[in-house]
Amino acid sequence: MSPFRASILLLAGALCSLPANAQQAGWSYSPLPGEGDRAAIGCGLESTPEIFACVAVRCEDDFSTGVHIYTSRPQSDAGRWAITVDKETRSFDAEAAAPYGARLVGDFSWVLHNLANGAVAYLEPEDGSPMPDNHIALDGSLYAINRALALCAPRNPPPVEPIGTPSV
Repeated sequence: MSPFRASILLLAGALCSLPANAQQAGWSYSPLPGEGDRAAIGCGLESTPEIFACVAVRCEDDFSTGVHIYTSRPQSDAGRWAITVDKETRSFDAEAAAPYGARLVGDFSWVLHNLANGAVAYLEPEDGSPMPDNHIALDGSLYAINRALALCAPRNPPPVEPIGTPSV
C-alpha cells in the first residue's frame, strides 16, 4: 500500500472516530437524525455533546414554525422557561415534544423575532433547576433560521385549467 493511500485511510478513520457535532456552540442546521435542513439549532458557548443548552427553530410537519428547548439537564425540558434576549426577559410554557426536549406553546412570536435579530439569548427554567452554560450567541441565527424556515414557505397550488374539458 502506498504511503499516500495509508495516510488517507488513517485520516478517514480519525474522522469517523470523532464525536458527532450534535450540540456544538453557535448556529447551524440541526444534526439530529431526520432533521436535515428543516431546523436551525443554536447552542450555548461552552456546549459539548455531553453538556448543552440549545434552542431550535423548526419547520414542523404541518409547515408551521416551532421553537424548541433542548438541554442536557437531567429533568425534562418541559415546563415554564424564562427566555432572555438582549436583556429583555419573557416567560413561556414548553411541552414535551420530539425530537427535541420540549416545544414552546402559545404565542412565541417575540422569541422567534428576537432569536433572528438579537445579539445574545439565555435560557433559564423557572423551576430553578441547574442549567449548563446557556449563553447562546445569536451571530448567524438570522441566516440559519431563514434557511430552515424556507421549508415552511406557502406552497402554490397547481394551476387550474381554465377550460376543464378532456379535449383541452
